[in-house]
Amino acid sequence: MRNLIAEFIDQVLPRTHTRPEIQHLFDLMRDYPVRGGKMLRSQLLMMVARAFGGPAERALPLAAGLEMFQNWVLIHDDIEDDSEDRRGQPALHRLHGIPLALNAGDALHVYMWQVVHQSGVPGAFEEFLNTIHRTAEGQHVDLSWVVNGSWDLSEADYLQMVHLKTAYYTVVAPFRLGMLAAGLTPDPEIEAAGLKLGAAFQIRDDVLNLIGDAADYGKEIAGDLLEGKRTLVLLHWLAQASPEQKAFFLKVMSLPRDQKQAADIQQILQWLHDSGSIQHAQHMADAEAAEGLRLIRNVLSRASDQKTADQILHLLEQLATRMV
Repeated sequence: MRNLIAEFIDQVLPRTHTRPEIQHLFDLMRDYPVRGGKMLRSQLLMMVARAFGGPAERALPLAAGLEMFQNWVLIHDDIEDDSEDRRGQPALHRLHGIPLALNAGDALHVYMWQVVHQSGVPGAFEEFLNTIHRTAEGQHVDLSWVVNGSWDLSEADYLQMVHLKTAYYTVVAPFRLGMLAAGLTPDPEIEAAGLKLGAAFQIRDDVLNLIGDAADYGKEIAGDLLEGKRTLVLLHWLAQASPEQKAFFLKVMSLPRDQKQAADIQQILQWLHDSGSIQHAQHMADAEAAEGLRLIRNVLSRASDQKTADQILHLLEQLATRMV
């Protein structure tokens, strides 16, 4: 499926132009797609379509569109977070500057809509709209906390943010689009299941950012601390940190990324390890995953191809319960 999706995107995106500046744009548009990635969301869409009796040729354009969505959003996200790396290489704006990277993301966005429009699947356009609306809302909440220096946040605030920013395009959209590709009305239980599973995935990713292996993770370890991202781990730790620890933390977080000292970040990391907050986040991810998997089993129990449904469930279980 990864090869099919990659080949479809390769055929859709323009390849050559006589004007060198436009040739450069085409090259930038292809950069993140060529780097690969796991393509989990787009593959999940195709598997759901197959499980519910949908032909691959109807699901493939939507899967490619979802993968293109992932790539242009990542270009923009890396700019907004001033990230260093993406998929084991420097982020696009680090290589070519913000203006060119931003424009390449915009251009890729347009090709995504072209693919969705040409798919001809009823309801797909509206589903993409809803997914992008929710993702943008979640991203704005996340970025606003950083811009406004907000740390007085609850775990409920965090969960609402990740439901919007992560869960819709990670689980809800692939399932709903897969069922639309199969000519069916999306199951009403998908959203509740997807929000739970999406939260579990994001919490696991937050933990991996702190203690994962850089080669496997594909991004810099502790990048969330350098970027001042609000995560469940940090919010839980702040609620129990001593006044001295909290003052030190807030002082470090008030600094621009390039002024944060490695020794200070290591000190905060050590406090997080010692506090039990990482384990707390893992426990919450376990609870979210358990409920999400229970709900998604109900959805998949109604699939016509139970072999594929079992494969989907196995994949989701691996992602939702992965330990670090």
